[in-house]
Amino acid sequence: MDLRTTDAPPSTTERLAVDSVLGPPESGWFGGERTPLDGHFALGGVSRAASRRHLLLPTLHALQEQVGWISLPALAYLCQRMDLPPADAFGVASAYALFRFESGSPVVVHVCDDVACRAACGGDPTDELAARFGPAGTGTSVTWQRSPCLGHCEHGSAALVQKAGAGGGRTSVAPFVTGDMDRLVASGPDLDLGELPAPLALVPQRGAQGLRLLRRVGRVDPASLDAYRAAGGYEALRRAIELGPAGVIAELKDAKLLGRGGAAFPTGDKWEAVARQPVRPHYFVANADESEPGTFKDRVLLDHDPYALVEALTIAGLATGAHMGYVYVRGEYPVAARRLEHAAGQARIRGLLGEDIMGCGLRFDLEVRRGAGAYIAGEETALCNSIEGRRPEPRNKPPYPVERGLFGKPTGVNNIETLLSVLEVLTLGGAAYARVGTPGSTGTRLFCLSGRVARPGLYEVEMGTSLGTLLDLGGGVAEGRPLRAVLLGGAAGSFVGPKDLDLPLSFEGARAAGASLGSGVVVVLDDTGDVTAVVARVARFFRDESCGQCVPCRVGTQRQEEVLGRLVAARPFGTLDDELALLADLDAVMRDASICGLGQTASSLVSSALQRGLLGGAHGTKGGQGG
Repeated sequence: MDLRTTDAPPSTTERLAVDSVLGPPESGWFGGERTPLDGHFALGGVSRAASRRHLLLPTLHALQEQVGWISLPALAYLCQRMDLPPADAFGVASAYALFRFESGSPVVVHVCDDVACRAACGGDPTDELAARFGPAGTGTSVTWQRSPCLGHCEHGSAALVQKAGAGGGRTSVAPFVTGDMDRLVASGPDLDLGELPAPLALVPQRGAQGLRLLRRVGRVDPASLDAYRAAGGYEALRRAIELGPAGVIAELKDAKLLGRGGAAFPTGDKWEAVARQPVRPHYFVANADESEPGTFKDRVLLDHDPYALVEALTIAGLATGAHMGYVYVRGEYPVAARRLEHAAGQARIRGLLGEDIMGCGLRFDLEVRRGAGAYIAGEETALCNSIEGRRPEPRNKPPYPVERGLFGKPTGVNNIETLLSVLEVLTLGGAAYARVGTPGSTGTRLFCLSGRVARPGLYEVEMGTSLGTLLDLGGGVAEGRPLRAVLLGGAAGSFVGPKDLDLPLSFEGARAAGASLGSGVVVVLDDTGDVTAVVARVARFFRDESCGQCVPCRVGTQRQEEVLGRLVAARPFGTLDDELALLADLDAVMRDASICGLGQTASSLVSSALQRGLLGGAHGTKGGQGG
C-alpha cells in the first residue's frame, strides 16, 4: 500500500535542503526522475534505509534552517529519500521544540523564562515582551516564544534567535533586554545575524592560580590549535598512547574519578566495561546536551576550550577500543557547535584525528550532532536514539549502553566535564589527582552560580568546598540582601537554606544532607525571591519535557502541576492535607515506576520546597472545590 501524507510536491528550496544532507536522489524510487528501469526493479531495501536513518535529524535541521518550517510536502520528500514511513519521521520531528510545522515569520526569538533568569530578574522576564509585542507566537516578520533554560544563566537573561533562509542561522543574545527585541523587530527579515552581540563567558576566576578545567578559558584562542598545544594541549594524549588502554583505565581508577553528570558513576569502571565487550565496533559519545535549568558549564567549555574535548574524546576512543565518536551538542548552543566542528577539522588536518593519529597507528574520528530542543535527549539511551534518527525516548535498562548502546553496539557515554577531567588525571597522574578534593569525591568540580548573586558565573573549586565559600567567591547575595534559599542541583535538585552554608560540595556531603549536586547548578534566591513561582515553573518544565513514553511520568507530571497550581492559589480540593498526600503519592509512583531519571526526580524540588515551608499559598486547612 502506498501511504501518502500529501500529493503536493515539495518546493525547490525544500528539495535542495534535503539533498544538501542526503545527496542527489539515485532513482525515481527515491525522489529522482523516473526512468524506464525504475518500473522493473529498485535498489536498497531495509538495510539501505537502516544505514541512512541516522541522517534524519541533520536533514530536519537543514529544512528548518533553509525554509523556516517543515511542511508535509517536505516531510513526504524526505521520507521518500530515506525510505521511511511518514508517521515515523513526523513522530521524530515532533519530539523536538525547535522544529516548526506551520509557516510563520522567518525570524523566531526564543526568550528564556526559566528559574535562573526569573531569579536574576525578580520575576518573569517575558512579561514586558508580552505587554509590548503581544502574546508569544504572534508577529509577522519576527515572532517571540517562551523558552526553557537556554544555558546563559550567568547573564541573567537570554534569547536564541533563529533566522531561516539565505543569510540565516542561529545566534544567542545574552543578556537579552526589551531593547534588543525592538531592534530585531525593526530589522525584520533583513536582520543580519553577524551584527548581533556574540555571547561572552563570565568566568570570574579567569587567570586565578590552581585552576585545572578552566585554566585555558579566556586565555587561549579557542580557534587556534597551535595556541592550545602551546598551553599543554595533546600532552595527555601522548601520555595515553604511552600507557595504552589498560594503563589509561588504571589511572582513572587510581584517581577515583566519578562522573560529573549527576549519577557519579566511576569513570574507570565504565570505560573498562566498554573495552571488555567482545562485540565490535565500539562507540564513544560526549554528551553536551546540558538542558538542566541553571546549567551552562558545557557551553563555556565548548565555546572557549573546544580542542580539549577533541583530545579527551580521542583518549576515550583509545582506552575503550572505539574508532568513532559523537559529540551531541544541544541545539541552543550555536557557537559551541561551530567552534567544535572547526576544532575537529583542524585536528584532522594536522593528523590528530583520523587514520594514523600522531603516527602511532591509533585510529579515531568524531562527528558533531546537534540536538533540537529536547531535555530528555540528555538521558544516555535517549541520546543514542536521537543520534540514530529515532524519537529521543529512554530505553529500558538493562542492557546498559556499555553493552548495547549506539547502533546496538557497546558505547561509552560521558558528559563534557567528566571527559575534560580525564585530561587532568593523565596530566597529574591518578594518585596525585586522588589527593585533591575528598576521599569519596576527588578532583575539582565546576559550579554554575546564578540568580541573585553579586558575581554570577562558572566557578571551579575543590570537591568538599563549602557552599558558603562558593557563595563568597561569587561576592555573596546581590546588593547585600538576606539569603532566602539556594536551589542546588537544578530542576531535579532540592532547596537548601541559610543554615546549610557549611554544606560540603561533595557527593557524600550532599547525600548526607538529603540533597544532590546534580549537574553543578547553584541558583541563589534572596528575600524577595518568589519561590512559589520558581517551583511552579519547574513543575511546568517537567510536564513539557516528559517524553510521554511511560504513564507514571506522563500523567504524574501533569497531575503534579495541577495540584501545585491549586496550592499556589490556596484553592485545594478538599483539605490541604489531602493535596499534600496526593503529592506524596505522585512522588512515590514517579520515583518507583518511571523509566528514566526525568520521572524519577520530577517531584524532588516540589517535595523539597514543601518540606522547608517555602511555598506561598500552601497554607490553610480548607479551601474551595474550584481550581
